[in-house]
Amino acid sequence: MSAEARLLELKLELPPAPKPIAVYRPLVVAGNLAYVSGHGPLKADKTLMLGRLGADLDLAGGKLAARQVGLAILATLRAELGSLDRVKRLIKVLGMVNCTPDFRDHPAVINGCSELFADVFGKENGIGARSAVGMGSLPGNIAVEIEAIFELA
Repeated sequence: MSAEARLLELKLELPPAPKPIAVYRPLVVAGNLAYVSGHGPLKADKTLMLGRLGADLDLAGGKLAARQVGLAILATLRAELGSLDRVKRLIKVLGMVNCTPDFRDHPAVINGCSELFADVFGKENGIGARSAVGMGSLPGNIAVEIEAIFELA
């Protein structure tokens, strides 16, 4: 099943593709790779999910924020490529969690995005290499920032 068909089947609502707020491109294609810049948890109403894990948000809230980042990444892919069906597979995800120094569940937070990509692109093509790290702060106090690399068909 195609990624676009799977998106409909899952009844997922993508937020508007985020616009750059600094000097960068949301996505750069080099050869058959699409490099997606760091995205935050942008919701359909254009607000962001804010807070630090271990202080303002619990694990469930962080996982939801990471899933929302994944939806924002999908919105950028669709806006820049014309269709999610141009994505062959996920190569790599870097997930950054805004958290307190004692928070240690970064991988479980980033699973919110990883599980979404597996649902949309399938387990064979939607699971790639991954890093999940904690940060002392993120821009605008967003809960999670994620960047990704995809192989294009």
